[in-house]
This record gives sequence, structure tokens and C-alpha cells, in this order.
Amino acid sequence: MTTDAAICDLVLPCRDEGPALPALLSRIPVEFSVVVVDNGSRDDTAAVAARLGARVVVEPVPGYGSAVHAGLLAATHDLVAVMDGDGSFDPADLLPLLAEVREGRADMAVGRRRPTGRGTWPWHARLGNALIVAWLRRTIGMAAHDIAPMRVARRQAMLDLALQDRRFGYPVELLQAVTHAGWRISEHDVDYHPRAEGTRSKVSGSVSGTVRTARDFWRVLS
Repeated sequence: MTTDAAICDLVLPCRDEGPALPALLSRIPVEFSVVVVDNGSRDDTAAVAARLGARVVVEPVPGYGSAVHAGLLAATHDLVAVMDGDGSFDPADLLPLLAEVREGRADMAVGRRRPTGRGTWPWHARLGNALIVAWLRRTIGMAAHDIAPMRVARRQAMLDLALQDRRFGYPVELLQAVTHAGWRISEHDVDYHPRAEGTRSKVSGSVSGTVRTARDFWRVLS
């Protein structure tokens, strides 16, 4: 998954995403070198990723923030993208985001989810996301309308933010930090598809998962 054309690392935080990876990795644009961060998978995520040519990093400390941070540390390109590894996003949608940052029009480019069908984004997850986003927009003037489920930025600038959350509050802390730092944010609509068959969301897969994630969000905001 690394080619001479690669100009950006793509970090895929993964836990039990083995069924999603073959189709997903086959669609990665050549501009991206893939880093799969195996965050406590009980399936064959790491083996599948390695077999398909991705670089695999094992992060034993559980949590979305832990996985993303491990991926940033392992990245080698100046530019880094982050996207879920569950097959819910089209990696081609990263290309406009990459262009925004690479060409200097934005410090960070992010995706705004547009569900492709009913049931793709359960009501409880969408409601929790909307409340967090509304709070951030109202209280600190955040420019985005989603919590950056896909994003591209410069690696060292991301590390210099020194984010501390290692759970699901990480995206909220990130958006707070870049807003306070005055980063230029470019937001693009991206299609949001159903997860790959055989995988299950740790966030929106159940009401309890959404509640746990919301608790992480509010802990960061408090």
C-alpha cells in the first residue's frame, strides 16, 4: 500500500475491521500510504492488513485517540489523513481534502457526513453528534458542522497540538484545539455509507455505545 506516488499517510484506526479491509484497501488512491493501527482486534485485522500491503502498527492501549496518536507517531510523510477503517467512507473523498491542505488553502480539511441511505447514521448517534457540534459552534465559534470523521492536516502541526484524550473525546479535543489556535478549516461533504458487512460500530452500533461516546465528548468539554 505504499507507492512512489504517495505524498500522504492515511491512518486507519481499526478494531475488528478485518471484513472491511479487502474492499477498502483496494480503493485507496495512490497518493496515500496506508498505516493500519490495530487497536485490540480479536479478529484477523492485522493479518489482513499486512497481507494487503498496509503497514501495521499495534496499539494495545484501547481507545480511538490512542489509535490515532499511534498512527501519527508512525507516519513518515509531512501530510497525514485519518479515516475510519470500517468501509463507511470512500477513500477517494480524501483527495479534495488533501488538495486543500497541500496547496495551502487550509490548515486542516475535514469531511461532513452525508448519509447515503436510511439507517446509515442511527438517530441516537446523529443526535449526539448534532448536540456536540452545536455547542462547539456556539461557544467557541468552530467552523465545522461535523466532528471531522475524515481529515487531512500536516503531521507535525497535529503533534504540536499535544492532544491528551485517548478515547472517543479525541475529535472534540482536536476541534477545540484547532479553533483556539486559529487554524483555517475547510469542510467538504462526504458520502457516509453503511459499514462493511461483518463489522459493528463501537459508537453508533447501540444506544449504550453512543452514550459512552457522548460521555467522553462531554468530559473533554467540561
